[in-house]
Amino acid sequence: MNDILPTPPPGVFDDEPSGWTRSHTPGVASARTINPELRSSPRMVSSAPTVITGPVPPAMSETLTQRKREMLKRCTDAALQLGQPVLFGMTTSLILQSVPLPKDCDIDPAELHTVSDSHRTRIRAIVPPTTPHIWKPLSDAHNVRINKHVYALDLIHTWAQLATHISLESLVILGDAILTTIARKPGLANGRTADGIYQDFVRQVTELPKFNAKSKCMITLAFITPRVDSPMESKTRIATTKYGLPPAVTNYTVPGATFSNGAPITLDLAWPEFRVAIEYDGDHHRTDKNQWRRDNDKRELLRHHHWIVIIATAANMADEPSQAELAYRVGRQLALRGAVFDFTLTATPLDELARRRRRRI
Repeated sequence: MNDILPTPPPGVFDDEPSGWTRSHTPGVASARTINPELRSSPRMVSSAPTVITGPVPPAMSETLTQRKREMLKRCTDAALQLGQPVLFGMTTSLILQSVPLPKDCDIDPAELHTVSDSHRTRIRAIVPPTTPHIWKPLSDAHNVRINKHVYALDLIHTWAQLATHISLESLVILGDAILTTIARKPGLANGRTADGIYQDFVRQVTELPKFNAKSKCMITLAFITPRVDSPMESKTRIATTKYGLPPAVTNYTVPGATFSNGAPITLDLAWPEFRVAIEYDGDHHRTDKNQWRRDNDKRELLRHHHWIVIIATAANMADEPSQAELAYRVGRQLALRGAVFDFTLTATPLDELARRRRRRI
């Protein structure tokens, strides 16, 4: 196992250089709308509260906020030019609701994508230009008011709408991201737990009338999961699945472990029965000195309590051989601690895994 921590950023050991610096839904009268709205050393205590997720990594959060701000201005300008409220879907809806974009989408996210339920009601602006799309199940959507001029398509419907434009793996990653976005927004969560949101997601997609790629969506539902903090964590989880590792618990709250400020200690992916975990470290884990110290303290405590914590980075997800190596390292530690599973030397595509699961039922 290679659980060596990355090189600390400048300043961790007092060598910091100077200057070191982180209503009405347009187009469908019957549609419903929703208004969206340290460092601490760890210690062991008798119990710890359970939380849905931790904070979004700052770099990703700031990027999503900036992207939303720019997109909202463009959408508002288009609605004013048209002289009416406009409902946006596809990637525009994701940006307006601060959801990370899929990496392999075949439509242009820079375009403004409008949505309506028929050709008769579709909306197209000339300046700025918009691209119209038809979504027939629109009357069932709980669309979101962004401002008085701009509405965004219900995230679950947006996910289904995009299914023909992205790969199966990206659809899983997007589903994870949407579950997390809904859980973090009180106006969308409506008091539901992360698991309750997932169950409603499955129910709503299942109940949708037939549409292009519905069968693809139904396959994907078996692989999406709540409590995932970033697309790269989703990608890491999918990699372990494709090589036959048992399902991991996402954002697992370690019982009895907290930081000194009382915050619970969580693990990105965990197999609690065997005390094996993966932590995905983005760039800010390496460049932010407070984050680096926090990670170091957390992992030292977990090792003291017999957890094996394997660090994954973007390099581990760069290609199939790198993913295979990570899966092997994790699988070996699980096997050494008694886990029994069918590890594969090559990745099994998700659609094939879904077929095998259906045959076992």
